[in-house]
Amino acid sequence: MMTDEERGSLTLWYTQPAVQWIEALPVGNGRLGAMIHGGVTEEHIQFNEDSVWVGKPHDYAHPGAADQYPALREMMLEMLALERQEQWEQAREKQSEAEKLAMETFMSEPIRQTAYQPTGDLLIQFPEHKEPEEYCRSLDLDSAVAAVSYRCGDITYKREAFVSYPHQAIVVRLTADKTGALAFTASLKSPHESAETCVVEGEHLALAGHVQPDGVRFQARLAVKTQDGAITVSPDGISVENATEAVLYLVAASNYVNFRDISGDPAVCCHRDMENVLGKEYAEIQAAHIEDHQSLFRRVKLDLGTTAAAQQSTLDRLANDDKSDDPHLVTLYFQYGRYLLIASSRSGSQPANLQGIWNHLINPAWDSKWTTNINTEMNYWPAETTNLSECHEPLIQMLEDIAISGRNVAKVHYGARGWVFHHNTDLWRGAAPINASNHGIWPTGGAWICQHLWWHYAFTGDHQFLKERAYPILKGAALFFVYTQVEDVETGWLISPLSNSPENGGLVAGPTMDHQIIRELFANTIAASEILGVDEKLREQLTEMHAKIAPNQVGRHGQLQEWLVDKDDPENTHRHVSHLWGLHPGIEITEHTPE
Repeated sequence: MMTDEERGSLTLWYTQPAVQWIEALPVGNGRLGAMIHGGVTEEHIQFNEDSVWVGKPHDYAHPGAADQYPALREMMLEMLALERQEQWEQAREKQSEAEKLAMETFMSEPIRQTAYQPTGDLLIQFPEHKEPEEYCRSLDLDSAVAAVSYRCGDITYKREAFVSYPHQAIVVRLTADKTGALAFTASLKSPHESAETCVVEGEHLALAGHVQPDGVRFQARLAVKTQDGAITVSPDGISVENATEAVLYLVAASNYVNFRDISGDPAVCCHRDMENVLGKEYAEIQAAHIEDHQSLFRRVKLDLGTTAAAQQSTLDRLANDDKSDDPHLVTLYFQYGRYLLIASSRSGSQPANLQGIWNHLINPAWDSKWTTNINTEMNYWPAETTNLSECHEPLIQMLEDIAISGRNVAKVHYGARGWVFHHNTDLWRGAAPINASNHGIWPTGGAWICQHLWWHYAFTGDHQFLKERAYPILKGAALFFVYTQVEDVETGWLISPLSNSPENGGLVAGPTMDHQIIRELFANTIAASEILGVDEKLREQLTEMHAKIAPNQVGRHGQLQEWLVDKDDPENTHRHVSHLWGLHPGIEITEHTPE
């Protein structure tokens, strides 16, 4: 167990408010996220609810795509033959021809998926707070509580904010150390033009709107409780005068039920969550929140030593030219990663997306979706290895959904059994190839995430999970590649005939990364079949095919080849090194494979 001194050291702290959104401090409970800016005259808390997205239930499959699949596959095999003959110009022409045909006939409808959206902003204005002294803004990773404190004149003001998983609410406590010295106005706004505020149930401020009229609708509700002072509620905000302490409760919900159903009522959900949280005392809510968070967070201790550098503010530590004298900064970084996974991925929530759960933009980078040619998986690499197995659940649930939509894509795009998923998905569980054929046609995204099913079983030993949830998905993913792999005429190896090497080089046959992923998928499916004592004939088929999948090859530069043909460019500095999947997170390249 961590000592009191160690617990106190796991804190990010700063001597000024956040100027940009990226500098704000993140808190979350998986479903609700908030960014605490820590301003003095105005506290800005930008918040998200994880099901507020553009779009509505939609099947992205492209009818008739399977009619073109044989032609596309043959073009890639012809390109492979041309490359082996070093007819590079003709090979590129064949590749361009295939990519053009794929763009016209094989891509997702529509070709792009939808974006994760901000929900709203809680603004707390303190017009009398000026010229602060002794300012400090902090995030305690051990308690998952963000705090702000400063002194104006002879009065010290403090705030603390957290997002409770047990109570499904964002909670903010404001205090002054002088009786009756606290005054503020709290209001809600949203970047969505449809959003409007009103007073509900006589004392709560409600913000309601939609992302699009026939899509996701959302509501947020704000309530304030004080021990003294006066409260005034209007559509413009909740004003408090002459108080010593006040607690703000913010809840939010949407009409999202699941990826095929948006018939929910956000007002009903907000009423339920607000009644639940208002029925408890603040101390009880905070204690339940901390106990819940620490039941996960405190499972792992990392001690790399502490030096005097750890006494500096977080920004000062990051600015030090020589960080070798601050080993504790690595500890803080490691535990911050665990903190973020806990805050953005809990049972019942969406998985951690490209920005975890925090997003303030209508048009976020890469739509703040789930990108599965590495980003989503990276989010979950700490789940089992740092003892946060429960945080894996949202990713597993999403994969169960994608196996449903991916079954249709396998049939409609490839004429295949099983299920397939490419390199991106959204709230509507799109599984078809998106954006552009030169990188979107990559059929191993789902197979990669299947690795997480196996890890979850390997770490938990949960036989029921393996039988009822993991194995049916593993089997379906493997069946797709039983159908789609083809035999290379020159080597006799089984290869992936229509894919790419993320995100380098365009459409090809036989990228190394595909073969590494498929090989591990088959191995895990075989092992699961043996453990469960089922599907002996399929197991034998997968075992035979596993042995024939194109192996890793060493090229003329002494390099691990990225493609079936030895065409790697030593000068290529592309940021993706996809063929090293077999080293990590795969397990087939180790210190025992020096070649």
